[in-house]
This record gives sequence, structure tokens and C-alpha cells, in this order.
Amino acid sequence: MSLDLNFMLALDTVVREGSVAKAALRLHRAQSAISYQIKQLEQQLGLALLDRDGYRVKLTSAGEVILSEGRRLLIQANQLEALARELNQEWEAKLLVIVDGILPLQAILKALKQLADEGAPTRVQVKVEFLQGVQHRFESDKADLMIVKDYVPHPHLHAETLTEIECVLCVAPSHPLADMKAVSLAQLQAHTELSVQDSSQSGNDEHIFGSERVFYLDGFFAKKEALLMGLGYGWMPIFLVKAELKKKQLVEVQFVENSRYRFIPRMVHHRDQTLGRAGRRLAELLRAEPLG
Repeated sequence: MSLDLNFMLALDTVVREGSVAKAALRLHRAQSAISYQIKQLEQQLGLALLDRDGYRVKLTSAGEVILSEGRRLLIQANQLEALARELNQEWEAKLLVIVDGILPLQAILKALKQLADEGAPTRVQVKVEFLQGVQHRFESDKADLMIVKDYVPHPHLHAETLTEIECVLCVAPSHPLADMKAVSLAQLQAHTELSVQDSSQSGNDEHIFGSERVFYLDGFFAKKEALLMGLGYGWMPIFLVKAELKKKQLVEVQFVENSRYRFIPRMVHHRDQTLGRAGRRLAELLRAEPLG
């Protein structure tokens, strides 16, 4: 018996997405084609793999065992393809990178320029997301690389640390908080707070203070403009406001619990999707390029 891995991929995607319709969208195929492939797989194996009686498609007990082994085959197939590309020294056709908007894009663009200067023919696409939206986009688009502030670890993800970034709580010098020597949480909450909107629409910044008035901006450059206008207070990565702090166009809020925090960004890729030549080179350049 010869199994078609496309049939196993269809089954895996239906289970991950929760329905044939969503799997069809993910794989860019017709629903009828997905259903046909799964039925063909069931016929080849002589087993019922899906319980179709409920509202949500779920695996039978036999399906759970088959899919577990099938996923191993899919991973091995991806690894073999990646190994073949590596042995042939081929450039991948495209490279999708998801970047957290709190990180300095200039350092990432510098690495991309170096990649281009070296003659990489790969079509590179960079998408900027915020907060939980970074990992959501990375997973939903099956991107190659994610450069992120925070993420949810998983055994199928490989992560390595990049250079540390520092953030500062700041306001315009005209703001009432600017002249206060020891600002309490209650005093912060009495003023308008500025934050960046989670691009996944599923959550908000974990460093939010809980003011009654919170304005959500669509990025850190918009947030910086709002701070300069005296609209409110908020956290900013220091690399974006270093000049404004030096010129006293923005001032650090003297928050009693701490007006600064640091985080270590991660560069993440899928363990079962070995990076191609361009991806490996970009990762190497990012390791050598300080972000902060």
C-alpha cells in the first residue's frame, strides 16, 4: 500500500483547524477535495479516522493513532526536502518574517540589505505585528522566522535570544506627571494611558496600568507622537525616544515601582521546517546585529 502524504496533510489540517471548511481555506483547496482525500485515506487504511457525528470534527481512537504517526511522516518529509535544498545550495523561493513592532526595524532592515547585497534571489516579506498578534500571524501564515518580545513556547518551536532591549515610562514635559517626584500607581491611573493595540485583537499589553482612560494606538510611532503632544503617559523602547529624552521633549516618569524594564527578544522558527539558505543567512546576520 502506498500512502499519499497529501491525504495525511489534509487530515492533519482538518484536525488543527477544526473543520473541513477552515482546512480548505488554509490549504487553498476546495472543500470537496479535502473531504475526498480524507475518505481515500480511510479507504486505503480500512479505518474510520474521523467522527463526523458531532458539530466539530474530531478523531476516532484509531484516527488519533494514525495521525500521530502521520505527523511524524510529514515532519520527516519536510526535513528531507529541506536537506535536499541545503545539499543543492538552493535559495528558497520566498521567506516570510514576522517582526514585533516594539523592536528596532532598522537593525532588521540592515540585515535584509546585507542579504540583498550578497545576491540572495529569495523574495523576502516582512510583516510587523504587535503583542499577541506576532505569534498569531507567525502561526497562521506559517512564516519562516519570528522576531518577538514575548511568545508562548512550544516543543515544535526553536528559539534563541537576541540582544536586550530597555523600555522607559515617559510623558511630555507639559504633562502633570512630569514634575512629580514619586508617582504612585493610583496617580498614574488618574491620567490617560497610551498603549499599542494587540494586532491579534485577542488581548492587550501586559504592562498596562489600568487607567480609566486608555488610548490604543496602531504602532509605536503613533504612540510617540501622542506622547509628544502630551496626550498621556506610556512605555516606549528607549531606542525610539533616546533623542527626545536627551532634548527634554519627553521626560521619564518617576514611578515608585520602576520606570524602566528590560526584555530579551527571541528569534523563533519551526523545528520541523528547516530554514533555507536565505533564512539561515538572515538568522546569522541578526545574531551579529545588536538590536538596541
